[in-house]
Amino acid sequence: MPRLKVEDLAKIKEKTRKMTNLREGAGRVKITVHMGTCGIASGAREIMNTLLEEMEKQNTEDVLITTSGCAGFCSREPMATVELKGEAPVMYADLTSDKIREIFTSHVLGGTAVPAYVLGKGSERAG
Repeated sequence: MPRLKVEDLAKIKEKTRKMTNLREGAGRVKITVHMGTCGIASGAREIMNTLLEEMEKQNTEDVLITTSGCAGFCSREPMATVELKGEAPVMYADLTSDKIREIFTSHVLGGTAVPAYVLGKGSERAG
């Protein structure tokens, strides 16, 4: 995998900005892709790109996609957290493009979490 450059991050940011509505409270669902160094090294960029493709394919306008740094579970990267309005956030781990597509269809569009990939729900605490 080639090294990620500042220009690559700028392109990802611009693509995300174009494809999401970033107004506060405008989304029905918020998806956070954890893109700390460990996440990027494990494939978070592929997860982000897959989500953006799915949003475009499904013509989804009420889903916000954001990024964050490391969530503290480096060995479980790549990870993403899905938050439906009015429900506890669900953190998914060990993601692949196929898994995030399934999560997008079942959880984001259908409202049903995918237990096989869930690391935690609500306010996770290690230990």
